[in-house]
Amino acid sequence: MRSHLLNDMTAERYRRSVTEGVERVANRLATTRRPFTGVTPDELAPVVSAIDLDRPLGDASAALDELEDVYLRDAVYFHSPRYLAHLNCPVVIPAVLGEAVLSAVNSSLDTWDQSAGGTLIERRLIDWTAQRIGLGPAADGVFTSGGTQSNLQALLLARQEAKTTDLAKLRIFSSECSHFSVQKSATLLGLGPEAVVSIPVDRDKRMQTVALAAELERCRAEGLVPMAVVATAGTTDFGSIDPLPEIAELAGLYETWMHVDAAYGCGLLVSPARRHLLDGIEHADSVTVDYHKSFFQPVSSSAVLVRDAATLRHATYHADYLNPRPTVEVGAPPASGGLRGRIPNQVDKSLQTTRRFDALKLWMTLRVMGADGVGQLFDEVCDLAAAGWELLAADPRYDVVVRPQLSTLVYRYIPRSVTDPVLIDRANLHARKALFASGEAVVAGTKVGGRQYLKFTLLNPETTTEDIAAVLDLIAGHAEQFLGENLVHAS
Repeated sequence: MRSHLLNDMTAERYRRSVTEGVERVANRLATTRRPFTGVTPDELAPVVSAIDLDRPLGDASAALDELEDVYLRDAVYFHSPRYLAHLNCPVVIPAVLGEAVLSAVNSSLDTWDQSAGGTLIERRLIDWTAQRIGLGPAADGVFTSGGTQSNLQALLLARQEAKTTDLAKLRIFSSECSHFSVQKSATLLGLGPEAVVSIPVDRDKRMQTVALAAELERCRAEGLVPMAVVATAGTTDFGSIDPLPEIAELAGLYETWMHVDAAYGCGLLVSPARRHLLDGIEHADSVTVDYHKSFFQPVSSSAVLVRDAATLRHATYHADYLNPRPTVEVGAPPASGGLRGRIPNQVDKSLQTTRRFDALKLWMTLRVMGADGVGQLFDEVCDLAAAGWELLAADPRYDVVVRPQLSTLVYRYIPRSVTDPVLIDRANLHARKALFASGEAVVAGTKVGGRQYLKFTLLNPETTTEDIAAVLDLIAGHAEQFLGENLVHAS
């Protein structure tokens, strides 16, 4: 079995196996014409369940043959121009190259003695991102598994920095369109669901700062403590960006931690045309960024940034075997800014211990494509969303909710001859499911005002307005068929 270990003796076997795997995936990418096959769980589950994991195949080629049947053939392919559902992006080749390298070397980014240069690469990228945001010279941060973890860590720091230890008094303010991880974080932090105060949004789905000011004042009048205001720079459903300068002013006035969830909107940091949409983010105390959304990186690639590096101490715990309390080390690695000869252990900043070298993917992307190259791709999908809005606004079959700031469109099929909102809800839900089952396209769904809507999340620069128009026709066809059948049965 040692022949399967990756080492100096098996380098050639590694090369052959990985090359064959890459060729299989490349063939799939080159020949797959739809985002999905339409396979159902009932069809695929017996195939997977029938595999005896206690009887290995003993051969990588045979395992890849089997993988075709249980995964590759029926995977949902985000590179398809008609995958329009969730915040999943096609990935850039330099990042995939970085993924291959980091998986094989298998560095762990918790301590210097497990990663060496990987530590410095991650720190350099954190510094670069903090500079792009404008957080100032004392900023720092760490890579995370995703936006949910980044938001959790940011709110942990906010809780620890709050001016009370009475958790029952703490309140978090976020818009009604903010990510569910705000509520989840409050629960994990022992605050309870009542700790999150939902602020209404305006017609553009942006937090109403007048309402925020009123809630902050009410909080203070009731003897409660504003722990944090969470502004969203790119809501999941609408791509809306809260008014960051006004929120920053209120957070300062009430001495409240300001967190910006820019998991989606972080692509604006490198946008040649739209960077101004993030004006005000530089005032944040913490920021979430998801490179695996609008930087076109493979999952996972995310980070949490903070204005004051000292606040990261709230995530620091020491273990004698791993990261004993920091002391000046003789012969420590050359110090980058602020290290001052201490061993740079990233675990001191992170909620995770063992942690992948995900930063390498972004590093390779920037070194090959450059920041402007990534930003141009994000601008393309934002331009596409603007064109898609024009299509929807001009189409009498559809109601579109809001003009996009980023690259999402929320809309609803509205038949001329049907007025029953429940039946229209069912028609939209059916159309989404039928489209997915056909494999011709994948769209998402959500609710607005309690009604069923559909959603395009546009993160593929290869998608065209012709693709959008074709998918709208498919949706209308499925919805009309459903309504026709149900109206016949009702009569």
